[in-house]
Amino acid sequence: MLKQRVITAAVLLLIVAVCLAAPGRWPFALLITVFISLGAWEWGRLSGLPEGAARTLGLGFALVGAAAALLGWPTRAPEAHSNGWALAWAVYLMAWLLLAVLALRGGVPAWQAVAADSGLGLARRLAGLVVLGAAWAAAVQVFAHGVYFLLTLLALVWVADTGAYIAGKSCGQKFFARKLAPSISPGKSWEGVLGGMLAVLALAAACLWADGHVPAAWGKSFYGVAAQQWGVAALVPLCLLLAAMSVMGDLLESLAKRAAGMKDSSQVLPGHGGVLDRIDGLLPVLPVGALLVALS
Repeated sequence: MLKQRVITAAVLLLIVAVCLAAPGRWPFALLITVFISLGAWEWGRLSGLPEGAARTLGLGFALVGAAAALLGWPTRAPEAHSNGWALAWAVYLMAWLLLAVLALRGGVPAWQAVAADSGLGLARRLAGLVVLGAAWAAAVQVFAHGVYFLLTLLALVWVADTGAYIAGKSCGQKFFARKLAPSISPGKSWEGVLGGMLAVLALAAACLWADGHVPAAWGKSFYGVAAQQWGVAALVPLCLLLAAMSVMGDLLESLAKRAAGMKDSSQVLPGHGGVLDRIDGLLPVLPVGALLVALS
C-alpha cells in the first residue's frame, strides 16, 4: 500500500510540475479541469446518483472546463483584480461557511434526511457542483497571479494536514477528552486541529522570510500579499481561519462518505482513494486566495 501511495504521489507531482512549467495558462487549467471533473463524478456517487448519471455529471464538467480553457478564459484570469470579483468571492465564502456549519452540526442523520427529500437533495447536489466550479475558477485565478503565490497557498492545506496528523498522533485526547467530530471522523482530535493551526502559522512566518530571498520575478507568497493587503497582524487570524476551513472541508467530505456508506470517494488514485479525498481541504481555501487576488 505504501509503495502504491508513493508511486501515485510521484506521478501526480510530475504531472503538476509539467503543467505549472508549461508556457501559457491552459495546460494548468486543463489539469484542474480533470481533477474537478473527477470530483464531480465522485460527488454524484456520494450524493446518491446512479453510476451512469454520476459519470454524465463528470463528463459535463470536463466538457465545460475544457472549452473554457481552450477558448482562452484562463488568459483573462488577470481581470479577476476587480471589486466585482472581490464581492462575489466574499459572498460565496460567507455562504460556504454558513452552510458548512449547518451541515456539520446536523451530522449524519440530517445529511441522510436531506437525501431522502427530493427537493433538498437536488439543492445539495447543485451546491456541491457550485463548490467544485468555484474551486476551478479560483485555482485558475490564483495561478494567474503567480506559481509561487499558488504553491504557498496550496502548502497551507498540506502543512495543516501534516501538523494535525503529528499532533493528533502524539497528543490526541491528552488535553481535550472529547474528540473533534466522533460521529463523522473518529480519528480527528482537537489537539490535531491546534497542531495544524500552529503549523500553518509557522509556514506563514517562513514564507514571509522567504519573500525577501526569492527572485523578484517570483513575486510574493500568499502570506506576503495578505500582509501587504491587510497587515502582518491580520495573518494570525487569517491563518487560523484557513486552517479551520481546511478541516471543515475534510469533515464535510467525511460526512458525505459516512452517510453514503463509503470509505473513499472512489479508487481513481491508487493508494490514496479518490480525488475528493485529496482536495477536500483545498475546496474552501482556494476561493480565499482568489478573494485576495481580486483585492490586490
